[in-house]
Amino acid sequence: MPHPIQFDDDDPWLARLRALALAYPRAEEVVSHGRPTFRVGKIFCLFGSEQKQPAGTRVPHPAAVVVKVDPAELPALDEDPRFFLPRYWASFGWRGLDLDAPGVDAGEVAELVDASYRLVAPRRALAELEERTRQGSAG
Repeated sequence: MPHPIQFDDDDPWLARLRALALAYPRAEEVVSHGRPTFRVGKIFCLFGSEQKQPAGTRVPHPAAVVVKVDPAELPALDEDPRFFLPRYWASFGWRGLDLDAPGVDAGEVAELVDASYRLVAPRRALAELEERTRQGSAG
């Protein structure tokens, strides 16, 4: 039995995330467990999640981006109330950003997605990204 869809396809944050994530080399979108995931072979970000809570309770974050984070960045993000520990992902170094929280902007989301992509992407995809960057800065 497939998971029910847990997102609104018309959500403006999802549209922004889609445009951002799918611009990366070899990126694709796959709906998995009812949520949009963005992959480059492996998942590098997803839209929407639930916050990890004690005693099995859940706090939904339907408009959130979940990203892989450099371990050195985790303490700072864990101090920021806009970020949360996503169920299933937190123990593997992933954090969620509630996109409806005050002070969230598209530039910050872009930086998080970029860092996550770079942590997950295979070497060939990273080489393509670097080539695009070189061509863009040469023009």
